[in-house]
Amino acid sequence: MENLLSKSKHLILIAVGSLFIASATAFLLGAAKVVFLIMDIVKTYGKDPLSAIAFIDVMGTFLIAAALLIFAVGIYELSIEALSLPEWLVINNLHDFKTRLGGMVILIMVFTFLKHLVEWRDPQGTYYFGIAAALVSASLIAFNHFDRKS
Repeated sequence: MENLLSKSKHLILIAVGSLFIASATAFLLGAAKVVFLIMDIVKTYGKDPLSAIAFIDVMGTFLIAAALLIFAVGIYELSIEALSLPEWLVINNLHDFKTRLGGMVILIMVFTFLKHLVEWRDPQGTYYFGIAAALVSASLIAFNHFDRKS
């Protein structure tokens, strides 16, 4: 049984591979969005006010791609073996993992809120979305702060 359990850690490779493919796909989608955005800016001579919203959307796409990649690397490092990575990306324990993911979630929420704010179609919905994003962000920050002390 112990041998089976020790080998079962390699099931994590399914998650890591899937997350890596999802991350690569999101990076490619972001790159395609940039190409189409540049083509649109050239066509409209930069006079389209919606270009700013499109740039915010592109940044959100790349942030999601980066979060997926960090998640894949983190799961691999925690479950399989350490990798040779830049110091800021090294994940030594579950706390490091949660901290990095929480930060990425907050960044994604900020960009999503910024996109809603720039579009400003539903002021009340934007207001509620901002409150919800602030509450989730505050919860993640508090969780990280109090988890560090324990």
